[in-house]
Amino acid sequence: MNEYDTHLVQSQLVSLGADIVPTVDEADVVLVNTCAVRGKPVEKVRSLLGDLRKIKARRPMVIGLMGCLAQLDEGQQIARAFGVDIVLGPGSLLDIGKALESSERFWALNFRDELHAHVPPPPQGTLQAHLTIMRGCDHHCTYCIVPTTRGPQVSRSPDDILRELDAQLAAGVQEVTLLGQNVNAYGVDQGAQLAGYPSFANLLRLVGRSGVRRVKFTTSHPMNFTEDVAAAMADTPAICEFVHLPVQSGSNRVLRRMAREYTREGYLQHVTDIRRHLPHAVLATDIIVGFPGETEEDFQHTLDLYDEVGYDSAYMFIYSPRPGTPSYTHFEDLPREVKTERLARLVAKQKEWSARKNAAKVGTMQDVLLRGDAHEPGFLEGHTRGNHPTVVPAAVGADRPGTYAVRINHATPHMLYGRILGADGQELPIRETAASGPQRPDTAALITPLPMA
Repeated sequence: MNEYDTHLVQSQLVSLGADIVPTVDEADVVLVNTCAVRGKPVEKVRSLLGDLRKIKARRPMVIGLMGCLAQLDEGQQIARAFGVDIVLGPGSLLDIGKALESSERFWALNFRDELHAHVPPPPQGTLQAHLTIMRGCDHHCTYCIVPTTRGPQVSRSPDDILRELDAQLAAGVQEVTLLGQNVNAYGVDQGAQLAGYPSFANLLRLVGRSGVRRVKFTTSHPMNFTEDVAAAMADTPAICEFVHLPVQSGSNRVLRRMAREYTREGYLQHVTDIRRHLPHAVLATDIIVGFPGETEEDFQHTLDLYDEVGYDSAYMFIYSPRPGTPSYTHFEDLPREVKTERLARLVAKQKEWSARKNAAKVGTMQDVLLRGDAHEPGFLEGHTRGNHPTVVPAAVGADRPGTYAVRINHATPHMLYGRILGADGQELPIRETAASGPQRPDTAALITPLPMA
């Protein structure tokens, strides 16, 4: 989501005549786009703003704080402490022009009732793109700051979504990822079905039949996931067989304390529905370890759930208390050493499953979108339809970014390795020189993305 917001603001600035420069030392304006879901990104923001303040003491510079942290009292206190000139919440990003024209400090923290209708297309030749279909969230999980930072759910009109998709396809995009805090609730804002808006399953079908090669989506909430979404994935070939379905905990007691609105049994039914329609579905999840009140028995339920589901990958986090959330106010945190020890056990469990799942890919042919050069010269990196990171040697006639058939010949828990195949199904000869695809661009200094909210 933050990457998409960064692109939105960059495009707005370029349209106003600004140049994106490669380093902070060359910048007149530095905008820091932020996350506030966990405490660690906030500390990174403090450190970065401290460095920028030192530069500003030596020469004129405008410093801006954008995104989720900017929406919070905590972020606004940080902005004051570090002499930030511009503060823009997630709903006010297009006020950047007004902010730069202002001769005084500019703060805009309003939520909008509609989303940006006209988003500039990506540069020509872009292979992957994000497409926001909604913002905000109507759920109120006790640990989550998102409803505070991004406001209530607002779905984007299907016409605007398809219009932006057409522009992305014209730029050469092969894979689009639909974004939202809870994509499965698309079209049902504040509990009311919006007239003329399709269900998320039918939106998937519309997007998948647009001519795009690949469609992915994130993030799903199990409370709103329906079997029709799994059916849409099965009956629309462009939709990738990858489902990121955060469970957060395998314990019903912890799920109730989190106010997740589903049970372990209900979640497992979703997994059954997905695999009924998509037998080879790739499943990923999110887990919070050490939520307040989590017992060893609760944690064991989470480990057991892993063995029932068999996740291909997971984002695993130690619970991070966030001021302004019910869990911060009402629940007592667990000792750090307990959370750290449980996380280590969970990571080991996931590594076992990732190794098993990836090993099963050896010998198979995978459709791989290669983005560009890997870290080692002569190799390209990308990912499969199931989101598995993949590295291949550049081949004769296939040494640039694009989508290729790849035979997997080796796997680790975190990576697949293979060879590019020709039209005859045979491995193409390896190029002896370094890959000639375009280099991975550096992060623009003008907009500094931090981990996504």
